[in-house]
Amino acid sequence: MNLFEHAEDNIKNEIENLRAEINRHNELYYQKNEIEISDVEFDALLAELKRLEEENPQFITPDSPTQRVGGRAEGFKPFTHRVPLMSLDNSYSLEDLKAFDERCRKLADGREFDYVAELKIDGLSVALHYENGVLIAGATRGDGQTGDDVLSNVKTIRTIPLKLNGDFPKSVEVRGEVYMARSVFEKINAELEMQGEKTYANPRNFASGTLRQLDASIVASRKLDIFPYDLLSGASKLFATHWESFLWLEEKGFTTNPNRALCKNFDELAAFIEKMQGLRDSFDYEIDGVVVKVNQTRLQDEFGATTKAPRWAIAYKYPAMQATTQLKDIEVQVGRTGALTPVAHLIPVLLAGTTVARASLHNEDEIKRLGLKIKDWVLIEKSGEIIPQILQVIESKRTGVETDYEFPTSCPACGEDAIRPVGEAVTRCSNPDCPAKVKARILYFASRKAMDIEGLGDVLVNTLVDLRMVKNVADLYDLKVEEISALERKAEKSASKLIEQIENSKQRGLQRLLYGLDIRHVGERYAKILARHYRNIENLANASVEQLDDIHEIGSAVAESVYRFFRNPKNLEVVERLKLAGVKTEIDGNANAQTNENFNGKTFVLTGKLEQFTRDEAAKLIEDLGGRVSSSVSKKTDYVVAGADAGSKLTKAESLGVKVLSEDEFREMIG
Repeated sequence: MNLFEHAEDNIKNEIENLRAEINRHNELYYQKNEIEISDVEFDALLAELKRLEEENPQFITPDSPTQRVGGRAEGFKPFTHRVPLMSLDNSYSLEDLKAFDERCRKLADGREFDYVAELKIDGLSVALHYENGVLIAGATRGDGQTGDDVLSNVKTIRTIPLKLNGDFPKSVEVRGEVYMARSVFEKINAELEMQGEKTYANPRNFASGTLRQLDASIVASRKLDIFPYDLLSGASKLFATHWESFLWLEEKGFTTNPNRALCKNFDELAAFIEKMQGLRDSFDYEIDGVVVKVNQTRLQDEFGATTKAPRWAIAYKYPAMQATTQLKDIEVQVGRTGALTPVAHLIPVLLAGTTVARASLHNEDEIKRLGLKIKDWVLIEKSGEIIPQILQVIESKRTGVETDYEFPTSCPACGEDAIRPVGEAVTRCSNPDCPAKVKARILYFASRKAMDIEGLGDVLVNTLVDLRMVKNVADLYDLKVEEISALERKAEKSASKLIEQIENSKQRGLQRLLYGLDIRHVGERYAKILARHYRNIENLANASVEQLDDIHEIGSAVAESVYRFFRNPKNLEVVERLKLAGVKTEIDGNANAQTNENFNGKTFVLTGKLEQFTRDEAAKLIEDLGGRVSSSVSKKTDYVVAGADAGSKLTKAESLGVKVLSEDEFREMIG
């Protein structure tokens, strides 16, 4: 073997080792709910693998973790299902389910069998095809016979293994339900609204539209998920029972839904259905019922199917959380970004155990899409804890008293012009000092994730702003007990408690302050990254767009937004007043952190056995001093701290010319 072949083998081994490590962390996170490394460290591993593959494309394989996000597709190829992807018959009552049970027992002709009861996930079905353990196709249901191969998109779903673990048949088909978690849906909708983009009505439609996106990077950003529900090899089931399929899927790297049960008879099915209905709102995903399947696959084959659905399975559908009511009026609310959001006021109606009197309308386009008029009768839906939505207008109930709704061209809070920029879905108030914006910003500043000022609620904030006692968040720190107690219904005791809460909020630290200042695009995560990197607000305020953009995970949109925020004289005045009031504008940590340039913005890798620190202690010190800890060495690494028995990371650092520190040198550097 020549030197070139030897070097190639080393690179190939390094790539394979990185893939194995990344896949191990994915399995820990998605299947076992365990974490060994931070997101930053995981991203560093993935970045290193991507770099090595780009430099050595001959070693790229379709099951590499880097292949989860492909480029933009021109279109999707049709995919013919080997076994039709059929829909299920529905039952809407326990009487229907009882009749299904009786039919199955008649078909079984005295033979014993049991059922598997699974949650009916409200998503969209896909068929995943593996050849020799490697994912080669991912098809939508389509018409049941032919769907679209959306392989590049299903690869972005982290809970779908690109390669199966252990032993497996040559050809395997895994069928599952792709969905979007409620928490992800609500977060993305909130971000879209802040950015003036169109929001979405429900997780299922959003997931369906996402999976058909031509740009896989967009799909990846929306964090779809999947629960597998069936397993085939060719046209046959792999096991004697359906239940065994779940155990096999878990062994091969899939995450199955734990809410399932083996049921011996109808009574056990009914008990499971009732239990899951009570838990329905507690799940972070939408369900609309329970799927019941005969467990024995031999009997499944015998029972067969009609032209539309299998005879051995049925979907028990929970009562729809829908109702009809009449639209009384539309109120437009103004948020902290100035966005004008229409809200439907309805004749109150009981829905899913609660009285509903309002529903979200998102924006002007949604009103036009629905063709909504004042006094219209509408069909509304409530899903979990998501705000009720108007699904459609019931035009057959129109009597002629209905009137068209004109979206306002001026802000309902201050009367200034409301502007809808070209290409955006959201209309915004043009007045930077609009009282509705001010109120919303103060409530946001006082929220639990920001400065956590208990007692500063809607009513009090409205009063303070209306009386012009508070015009921005800095004014909160000038308030006096006697001013608050002088307000209607405010006793001195509650006023004193509020002032105490405002005083306590001064110690929340830089991260929560940045979040509370409502800098566009800067949520919890970006606030944390910026706080750790810059250590105090002066450093951040003086940063250029290029410097901000260079920070790991901070993109150009965030960089531009932060830069513009600190170039606005009004914002700088507020920040200066907060500092003068005693609000903490630096991050907690080592006192030397603000001036320790050896660490600020630098990337460190720890390797070998450290004698004077644990790994966690050393990592915390580095982060407290403004540095970042990575798990792999690259050209971007600034320092490698090498303890006893340091191995390949030390060798790589030396080959790349990265500065290597002994533990004593590291300690001296800390000071």
